[in-house]
Amino acid sequence: MEDSTLISLMEHHGVKPTANRILIARALSGAGRPMSMTELEERLETIDKSNVFRTLTLFRDAHLVHVLEDAGDGVRYELCHSHHDDEDDDVHVHFYCEKCHRTLCLEDIPVPPVSVPEGFESHTVSYLLKGICPDCR
Repeated sequence: MEDSTLISLMEHHGVKPTANRILIARALSGAGRPMSMTELEERLETIDKSNVFRTLTLFRDAHLVHVLEDAGDGVRYELCHSHHDDEDDDVHVHFYCEKCHRTLCLEDIPVPPVSVPEGFESHTVSYLLKGICPDCR
């Protein structure tokens, strides 16, 4: 994704596009899959851990990233391409490979609707399949 598109996406979500925020958004966009904070830190050696964490928190609060709890080493982040700043309209299924420990996006598979019992209020949904990816098979 080009920087101009990333900047436009950030501005649409009310996030000021600073140099570090653009670098972090570019890394998330270019990864092609959800990334852990450790993976982001390794990719972005010039940005300290606290700045990466603060930026991811800001992105989460602005609905600019999806936060996924996977079956591996914890939390992963992916850039949200939602057209709304208060809800995510690009929610999709993810696949966790039990062999290589990567979490992959299955963007063509939408998360099926789930009804919750009366009195419950759902805010987010995560649909994670586990198994072996094609590269590891």
